[in-house]
Amino acid sequence: MKPAIQYAMIAALVLTAALSSGAVTLPPGGSHYTAAQIKQLIRKAHTPDQYRVIVQYYEERQSEYSQKAADEMAEWARRSQDTTGPAAKYPRPVDAARNLYEYYAHESDDAAFQAEKFRRFAAGADAASK
Repeated sequence: MKPAIQYAMIAALVLTAALSSGAVTLPPGGSHYTAAQIKQLIRKAHTPDQYRVIVQYYEERQSEYSQKAADEMAEWARRSQDTTGPAAKYPRPVDAARNLYEYYAHESDDAAFQAEKFRRFAAGADAASK
């Protein structure tokens, strides 16, 4: 068997295994826009429907980051129980969990703010079109 064919068969096998085990996941049906597409849509949006797409994107981000923040808060609580002596190396694992929690909480709040902002834009565009 030629090496190129062997590599192709191995790649197909690995891909099949990854897909069947759930290691490769596709985004949910509603979030089919990339960040670059949303940026472009933000620049060009002027109809209520375009603003609603942006609102939906930010609501999904807010939900995703809220879930990650909750997970990290649980991890932070778990790591807080593990106290070490004075010779601990920094940053400690508890600090990393706290920092991740704060980051995800901030991103969640920011996404909620953006969703509300574009919700108001959609309402304004809707009122202007009537």
